[in-house]
Amino acid sequence: MKNWCIVFAVVLATVLGGCIKNDIPYPRIQANIVSLEAKGQDQGTVIDTVACTATLHFPEETDIYNVKITGWSLTPGAELVGEPFSEPVDLSEPYAVILRLYQDYRWKIIGKQDIERYFEVAGQIGATVMDVPGRRVVINIPETQDIKSVQVTRAKLGPKGAVMEPDLANGGTFDGSKPFEIAVTAFDRTEIWTIYVESVAVSVRTVSVDAWTCVAWINGMGEAGKEFGAQYRLAGASEWTDVPSANITADGGSFTAKVMHLSPSTAYEARVTSGEFTGETVSFTTGTDPQLPNSNFDDWWLDKKIWCPWLEGGTPYWGTGNKGATTLGDSNTMPTEDTPTGSGWAAKLETRFVGIGAIGKIAAGNIFAGSYVKTVGTNGILSFGRPFTERPVKLKGQYKYTVANISHASSDFKSLIGQPDTCIVWVALIDSDQPFEIRTDPKDRHLFDENGPEVVAYGKMECASTIQEYIPFEFEINYKSTSRKPKYILVTASASKYGDYFTGGNGSTLYLDDFELVYDY
Repeated sequence: MKNWCIVFAVVLATVLGGCIKNDIPYPRIQANIVSLEAKGQDQGTVIDTVACTATLHFPEETDIYNVKITGWSLTPGAELVGEPFSEPVDLSEPYAVILRLYQDYRWKIIGKQDIERYFEVAGQIGATVMDVPGRRVVINIPETQDIKSVQVTRAKLGPKGAVMEPDLANGGTFDGSKPFEIAVTAFDRTEIWTIYVESVAVSVRTVSVDAWTCVAWINGMGEAGKEFGAQYRLAGASEWTDVPSANITADGGSFTAKVMHLSPSTAYEARVTSGEFTGETVSFTTGTDPQLPNSNFDDWWLDKKIWCPWLEGGTPYWGTGNKGATTLGDSNTMPTEDTPTGSGWAAKLETRFVGIGAIGKIAAGNIFAGSYVKTVGTNGILSFGRPFTERPVKLKGQYKYTVANISHASSDFKSLIGQPDTCIVWVALIDSDQPFEIRTDPKDRHLFDENGPEVVAYGKMECASTIQEYIPFEFEINYKSTSRKPKYILVTASASKYGDYFTGGNGSTLYLDDFELVYDY
């Protein structure tokens, strides 16, 4: 009976204890990878604290299956669970690690390696289809060509130094009437690639048209080695206009014609040619030509001590870092009557040390399409981008710049102190589903990368010398693809290029006016 009572007491205590609520909250500080280095990488690591990824880029010569991590740093107090970097890691696929700081955070180390691959044959029609994950190559040739004796003009299926068996790197023939296998060996690993050849009757084909606003790209395919052409006309017109040969680029049996000086919101037709053969007629309609709201920077209002680049009660389009700068000082982006024409307003962006005595930070004057979200400590969180689906080809405007030597720098840029500051204006178009979030806190930094996967196009202008009077600027926006359609436009200007890193020259001042998106080359 005594033993039963003891057991009952223990069980009761356990049950009651399970009902006790632990109201002591654990701190919620995200554990981040702050820096990461690996042997063989050919550019800086891209760390995304939103997606919890660190991306390393490697040249072809690196064995991505055996990567040695040589250095890393984490959020203060965080630790890596286990010893994930004690041995070389396989980055041919994302490599998972766990960071611990009160709780666990799952990160992925991503290896990126651009390997140039090609496989081309004489007389092929169109571009080679390269299925890298499936290790398949598909090629079309004319039905008049002997499929049992296909002549290779050039081939490379692996990284530099890889060995092919049979060796067709410098030419050779093979029987394309059935799947043809090639063994590719690199870093003591062998992959089997399969080549498929198909006979087609079409001599030239209009594949597609990528229609922008005043520019269109006519994509065609034909027999490699033949002369290609392209034509366009207004929808319903009888006469075709030939695209100048200088505006046609070919890659084997694939070619693209660049058509300029089109009218916005207009219906056209296009087709491609090769000798006496003509491809299908494809209809397309050009886009519109919107401009950035308040692009002359005439609209401002003063909200207490924060200058806002829009009318009071109006809809904001541009944002600034003024909310952050005014925590310890005044706005450093503001309107000015110093304009190119002497009338209206312009934007004045000034880099200043904001603080008391030696306590504070350098704050770069800036303006951007988007909004300032909030200040965390002395750091900012910003939303870069406004909805936008058209494809401008240039940005132009007016500017002048007073340069100061860099007076303050973060630990990464100490070597720049004493050198002239640099202003920057840049444009990016992205196809992500939301604006790009900027975070400037070094422990939780998330900055824009012009080479990021979401980037459709990017262009910039920089200046590191004093320009005393307004002069025009114009720069091209370079696209990764003619077919990708953006969802947001990012337009950003700063008096100090490295302002996101709290690096700049006290007194550097950039004046801007009359921004204009250009839609024709």
